[in-house]
Amino acid sequence: MPVFHHVGVQTDDLANSLAWYRDFFGGAASWTLDTFSDLTRSRLPGIERLVEIVIGDLRIHLFQRRGRKANAPGESATQFQHVCLATSSSEELREWRERWTTLYAGGRYRFAVPNQPTDVVTDPDGSQSFYAYDVNGLEFEFTYLPGASR
Repeated sequence: MPVFHHVGVQTDDLANSLAWYRDFFGGAASWTLDTFSDLTRSRLPGIERLVEIVIGDLRIHLFQRRGRKANAPGESATQFQHVCLATSSSEELREWRERWTTLYAGGRYRFAVPNQPTDVVTDPDGSQSFYAYDVNGLEFEFTYLPGASR
């Protein structure tokens, strides 16, 4: 059975993305590439650089490639709709939301989608979640599922 290895994030501003992912998630760059195979160059024309950020067991591959800006929220496009990350408590969920708003308010980053994170909502089954965009306009869900292991 396959296991999840990484999420690939395309950006047109690697420095901005790298700084945000480090500051928001507390991750560290583990390796970088600026030379690519023919296959990679054919799949991703114009790729310039790739950096892997490691956050616990999660790996995010940030790759710089010039291209179209992020779709506006609500615009339909065939893509991964969002990535969901589970927290271990309701308090941790709120801490992630507060961290996002603090970094946004600091004005250090350029956000492709300037929307604030949603409020934390509680579903009828007791699960709690909020949604927020990274600096590239990619949507993350943060969730807390009472009684579930991450």
